[in-house]
Amino acid sequence: MDTWWHRDIIDAGKLPLMLCFLAFVTTFIVTRTITRLIRAGKGPFKDQVTSGGTHIHHAVPGIILLGVGAVTGLQATSNLWGAVAAVMVGVGISLVLDEFALILHLTDVYWSNEGRLSVDMVSLAAACLGLVLVGFSPIGVDHVGHRELFVRLTGATFLTIHVIAVLFCVLKGKYALATFGIFLSPIAIIGALRIGRPTSVWAKRRYSEQHMAKATRRAARFDRRFDPLLRRWQNLVGGSPSRPDPPVS
Repeated sequence: MDTWWHRDIIDAGKLPLMLCFLAFVTTFIVTRTITRLIRAGKGPFKDQVTSGGTHIHHAVPGIILLGVGAVTGLQATSNLWGAVAAVMVGVGISLVLDEFALILHLTDVYWSNEGRLSVDMVSLAAACLGLVLVGFSPIGVDHVGHRELFVRLTGATFLTIHVIAVLFCVLKGKYALATFGIFLSPIAIIGALRIGRPTSVWAKRRYSEQHMAKATRRAARFDRRFDPLLRRWQNLVGGSPSRPDPPVS
């Protein structure tokens, strides 16, 4: 255990990243626990945190911590301050993403179906941080010698294909595949080759009526199969919605 810690964490320079990851996950668990207790009317916590009558969402201190942590990290001259900055960044990102849906919709959708988007964003962020922590690189090209021209050209070509595949996933409306595809190129390539979502920019601009109908059938079949699993995960992590969605303006 001690050997693993020094070899894979300390010597690899991943201690700040690990602290950021742990702070991120812990903050989300604590935050959701408190908000679920508030909704259930249990515990010592109150439903409102106000300043002069203004309701302060926890994304506000999250933004402050994120900014302070980023500046501290830039100015850090010791491992201690680097660790402190990593914890502040992890806590700040977690608080902000926990209310991502509120920021996106500019209204309180925390306990509505639209608020599930916050759980999705937190899950994706935690997965990405975890992939980086265990050694997956977004670039995926190892260090090579200066004279190994063929290896460098091959790596540059692979990287170009990788970036294009991720971009295609985004254009085809496959955002989760695009996110994981940044770290795992086969996922990005598969997502880029498969038919896009019918609501995506790619489908609206390039698909004929026949292709659009095929995309709609594929999306409906995929949603029927995986939406129940996604809903159960969202309810388990973030809590079941208890408020109706706000009316569309």
